[in-house]
Amino acid sequence: SEATSSLSSSSVCHKLNDMLDLHDYTDKLLQLPIEQQVLARECNDKCVDDLLEQSLRLLDICNTAKECLLQSKESMCDLVSVIRRKKNNEIGFTIEGAKYLVVRKKMKKQIRKALENLKQKDKNTSPMLSFLNEAEAITLCSLEQLLLFISGPKRHSKHSRWSAISMLMQPKRVICDSQEANTNEFEKVDAALQSLISLKPSSIENFESHMENLELCIQDLEIGVDQLSRKLIRNRVSLLNIFNH
Repeated sequence: SEATSSLSSSSVCHKLNDMLDLHDYTDKLLQLPIEQQVLARECNDKCVDDLLEQSLRLLDICNTAKECLLQSKESMCDLVSVIRRKKNNEIGFTIEGAKYLVVRKKMKKQIRKALENLKQKDKNTSPMLSFLNEAEAITLCSLEQLLLFISGPKRHSKHSRWSAISMLMQPKRVICDSQEANTNEFEKVDAALQSLISLKPSSIENFESHMENLELCIQDLEIGVDQLSRKLIRNRVSLLNIFNH
């Protein structure tokens, strides 16, 4: 599923769905007394630090995604407000449109910096630790695709870590409505806005339609990322409880 030519909102949302199922399953494992005993017995101080560090890293990436989505939503609201108040004021629209594109540029830089830290180290460990490490690798891959979707560039991670663990993940939730394949709402708005600012032939109604689609997309992604963050926090608390006993 990672071999597609570009990222779409539906594929990103489906991956968020899978992550919710994966971390539900992880939590169930962490609640089993026998698995708790295995972790407590097999983890030395460095192993404990690594597990807790990787849980924090996943939360940090989720927070980066949250911040980018919030920035996009706020900038978009300002732009929509100008459109509604000053439909005939090209100067006002151009200024606010330029501000939106500046925010997008800063956001892409922030995302590139975050992506540089998404490197998974291979570890040879016990089955339970291997499961937790692979769950982290899969989650990192999905969060990477989310960040790439928000920033716009059509790039993909080089390796799939889906493996047998995918058998455990059943899509049970629907966060996003089905979208046309290979579309990116962020890129559509960027392109339409640049066209309008450059005074190239374009429809303000068409641009507003793209904005509405992006607003719905951001709303769905925010829900998915927030739910994932909650599950990651829950799993981190479970790990802390295991190692503190």
